[in-house]
Amino acid sequence: MSDAALLELVQRQTFLYFWEGAHPVSGLARDNVGVLSNLENDIVAIGGSGFGVMAIIVAASRAWISRESAATRLTLMLDLLERATCFHGHFPHFMNGSTGAVIPFSRKDDGGDIVETSLLFQGLLCARQYFDQDNEAEKRLRERITCLWRDVEWSWHTRDGRSVLNWHWSPNNGFSLVHEIRGWNECLVTYVLAAASPRYAIDASVYHDGWAQGRSFLNGKSYYGVELPLGPPYGGPLFFSHYSFCGLDPRGLKDIYADYWRQNTHHVQINFEHCVHNPGQHKGYGPSCWGLTASDDPEGYNVHTPDEFTCACGYGCGNVAGRCCRRHAPDEDNGVISPTAALSSFPYAPDAALRAMRYFYDRLGDQLWGRFGFADAFSQDINWFSKSYSAINQGPIVAMIENYRTGLLWSLFMKDPDVQAGLRRLGFRSPDLS
Repeated sequence: MSDAALLELVQRQTFLYFWEGAHPVSGLARDNVGVLSNLENDIVAIGGSGFGVMAIIVAASRAWISRESAATRLTLMLDLLERATCFHGHFPHFMNGSTGAVIPFSRKDDGGDIVETSLLFQGLLCARQYFDQDNEAEKRLRERITCLWRDVEWSWHTRDGRSVLNWHWSPNNGFSLVHEIRGWNECLVTYVLAAASPRYAIDASVYHDGWAQGRSFLNGKSYYGVELPLGPPYGGPLFFSHYSFCGLDPRGLKDIYADYWRQNTHHVQINFEHCVHNPGQHKGYGPSCWGLTASDDPEGYNVHTPDEFTCACGYGCGNVAGRCCRRHAPDEDNGVISPTAALSSFPYAPDAALRAMRYFYDRLGDQLWGRFGFADAFSQDINWFSKSYSAINQGPIVAMIENYRTGLLWSLFMKDPDVQAGLRRLGFRSPDLS
């Protein structure tokens, strides 16, 4: 198979996670799906559903499905989102895909999750731009997305006007988790959308005094000869360069802190070089087998990084991204490779990503490839291959490959007037703002 044909196959097969593997009632993205069969639960992921919306847009633009079918699926998703339990307009991390009821993530995390909500609206705002035809179905889609978008009280998560956003709020527990969102991590899009809100926008000081004052924000050191502008040592897991940037176009995106194209390409290069140098002597690592991020793991769900990673999830477990396995120890490189890490890096390192794709498919395909693309993770040290897929990992594969191929989702998100207003409010510069 040619490289172009393989790229098309991987992207299209991965999209099926959000089409054939979606919740049968609402069409929202299941949090996890088995390699061989669907899990017998109703858990859907709000952030994963945002990536699902983006995948559906890609599928329609590539004629894998019709535009009408895509609009019908989004209509089904909005049907549940509109009647689902929300908290000052914010959605929970998990909900029941049939009823819209909250499924608590932990004892105190049973309310609104501003980060998951921002990942959902990253996708929905792309849909509002994509479905631009003057017919009743698409006009109604745009109107419904706008109503949900305008209802989100982003400023509520500043806890009575403090200069930082807080990750969670619960009607039962308030802000008792005290999980302030400070950078650098995957939450840049959360601050951009909070500043972009037409009704409940945060002030720029929340970004500068909160997000940019994190202990792991500024870096400036070099790892494997590559300078890292922002972030923890060695850059942290690769989803930092993926989640927010499925919509945010890092090309030429700058503010007073960083050039975000440079930040992301350097982050990916450090991750790649770590796997090439392979200080842990893990089997299989090299120029064709690389990529460390959060994913399934022989011990559960872990964050895999080139270096020990400081807990930022608020539960003292060593993990981040709002997905906590509650193992009370920091995680690092334990030999687990996550295909999404390399494949979602196509815009930043296309040659290295393509080599990894060929290796995953040609060398490991018998054990790694399945009905919705590559399984979540593997370790050749112990001949372990995950038996599941994850929405939060499959989604960026589809979105970032498309941004590499056509820039479609970057174009849709960056031309949204509210997004542009938010970027300007925070002092960003971008070719899309000129």
